[in-house]
This record gives sequence, C-alpha cells and structure tokens, in this order.
Amino acid sequence: MRNIGLYCEVSNTSPERILKDAESGELKRQFSDFVRIMEKEGKAGSYIVKFKHTIRNWLNFNDITASFNGIYISGEYESPTLGDERVPSKDELSRILRKATSRGRVAIAVMAYSGLRPESLGNYEGTDGLRLGDIIDLVITEKIEISNIPAQITVRSRLSKARNQYFSFIGEEGITYIRDYLEERMKNGEKLTPESPLLQFDVRGTRKNDFMRTLLVTRDIRKAIQGAGLKMRPYVLRAYFSKALDIAESKGLISHPWRQFITGHKGDIEARYSTNKRLPPDMIEEMRESYRKCLKFLETRISDVSEDNAKLFLQQQLLSAVGYRQEEIDKIDLTNISNEDFQQLLRDKVAGAMTENGARQKVIPVSEVEKYIGEGYDFEAVLPNGKAVMRLRF
Repeated sequence: MRNIGLYCEVSNTSPERILKDAESGELKRQFSDFVRIMEKEGKAGSYIVKFKHTIRNWLNFNDITASFNGIYISGEYESPTLGDERVPSKDELSRILRKATSRGRVAIAVMAYSGLRPESLGNYEGTDGLRLGDIIDLVITEKIEISNIPAQITVRSRLSKARNQYFSFIGEEGITYIRDYLEERMKNGEKLTPESPLLQFDVRGTRKNDFMRTLLVTRDIRKAIQGAGLKMRPYVLRAYFSKALDIAESKGLISHPWRQFITGHKGDIEARYSTNKRLPPDMIEEMRESYRKCLKFLETRISDVSEDNAKLFLQQQLLSAVGYRQEEIDKIDLTNISNEDFQQLLRDKVAGAMTENGARQKVIPVSEVEKYIGEGYDFEAVLPNGKAVMRLRF
C-alpha cells in the first residue's frame, strides 16, 4: 500500500486510474517516466523495481495483464545499501544494548539472540505481535519467573513471514532483559497476563493500537544503534543471529535442520512440526540443549557461573589479553580444545606480537613482574607456563 501510494503521488494518478491505463496501454509509458524520475533522484535500481512488482500484483489482483518489457531499470539486481553492511561484533552489540531503553533491550535481545524478525514482535498495523504467553517457560505471579532456561519462544503462523509456526529459544542474558522490563511494567501498575504484548507502549505516550507497530519496534532499535555511534539497519541483528549459528553449525554444535527451523525457515523439521502441531518433548529438549551450546557465540556476557563457563571465561580473557580480537576468539572452539593446543595459541600470539612490537612486549618470569613495572612496563597476563606478559608504556 505504501509503494502504490507513493507511485500514485509521483505519477499524479490513482489505483483505479492504473487499471484503466493498463487496459489502454498508457501504463507502460507512465511507468517508464516514473523510473526516470526515480533515477534522477538517485534511487537505487533495487528500490525502483519494487514498484514494478507492486503494480504488477495490483493488476493481477484485478485480473489485468500488462507488459513492462523494454523498460530498463539500471542496477535492479544490485543492493548498494546492503553491499557494505556488516554484522555487529559482540562488543558493538554490547554497546547497542547499553544505549537502549529497557523496552529496546528486549527487542534487540529477541532479534539478536532468538532470530525473530521485527514484524514478529509487532505487525505492520499494530493488531498483533509477540505475547507473553508465547514465551512458553515464562510464569507470571507476583513476580516474573522462568521455569526453564533457555526459554522457548513460539512464533505463531500469523507472525511468521513464511506463515509457518515455529519456535526459537532465548538464554539467560535475554531473559534478564525481559524480566527487568516486565517487572518495571508491573511496578507502573500494569496487570500482566499471557495475552499481554511483550512490547508495550510507554505509559506517557499515546496508545492507538493494542500492539506496537513494526515501525515503532525498529525505531527503538535504530535509536540504540545510533546512540552507540554505529550505522546499521535494525534487521542486521537477525543477521548477527544467523552468523552465530553458522559458526556453531560448522563446529557441530547444532544440526542444519534445527538451525534452519529456529531461524524461521521452512525445512524437514518445520514440515513435521506443522503436521503434528507438536514435536516430541525429548526432541525439543535436545534442540534446547543444542541452542544452549550456541550461546557462547550469541550472548555478550557469560551469565552461567558453572565450572565449564568459568573456564571458558578465563580462556577468553587470556586470549584477549595476548592480542586476539573478539571475532578471532568466537571462531575458536574453546569447549573442545586441549590444554596443549590452547597454550600453543597463546604462545603463537605472543611470538607474533613480539615480532610486530619489538621491545614493547616481553615475556618474563612472574617473579620479575615488579621489576619490569618499575622500568615502565604494564602487566598484561599470566600464561599457563607460569610466565607473565608485559607491555612497555607509551
């Protein structure tokens, strides 16, 4: 509707007139003029071609056929806006979360950690969206409780782009944002039920719909991204989720059909889920466990203080201290790496840093740390072999 409305405004026509022009053959000339106007305004071909699809759908709906043959749209298969777009790193996502409102953090977490589209959180007209009851493991009493983490999130068919019902999960970090936001709403006097929207309007604002429209959902996210000093589309958060699962799949932590399913794409598991309406509980639990293993590639912080995660956190800190970037750390399967291989990673990085930095960085016995601090060096890390990494102050 927005596309056809803009076309009518630019071409000084109406939906009814488009039908008449198509029957008379005038539409082809009119659309050609429209294309030239858009190109002069600097619009991308991939943007202009959407209007051709919209008009063609409008004509098909009214059982009218029209040809656009011979109308050349420069760059209609190119996407210059998306070509240079990149997925945010964990550090950048952490900055975005810190700049977001409590409501914005929930939207960001559900997109980045569960892979939901913004339209699933609130549709275009604001008539439907994700409800609290769609978070299967969420229990509403006098406070917000989660019976199982990672929690399961169901995306109803009406909220799914492919019109297939599916589910995803969300871990401890995302649950923390959801719990804080919902408790904040309860303190403001809102009575929460399973039918309540996950994202609610600001109590000080004007409420015209039951749910937040997609435009408002993405506005919260866009403000946080801009506040973090970044230039990205809100939809890039779903790409962040997809990239993390790509890495997890390459390491054997999640199967391709399960990864495809929780991303909302149709496949073998989707067909079974749609047909039987419910997967066996043991399969859901296996999928939950696979997702849990993927969290190290998704979440910006480690919230579970188990022995395994404590070791993982220490390994990440050691790798960071000797110069590994977060992107490099994410690609290392720390859960299955041997102690010998891990030590070799540290030695290789330190040796490389010594080559690049010359005398700025030294590896010394721990007993000499105090001496080197007095000589102008800063302590960086203790290596597994009992030696310390020092860096010369600038």
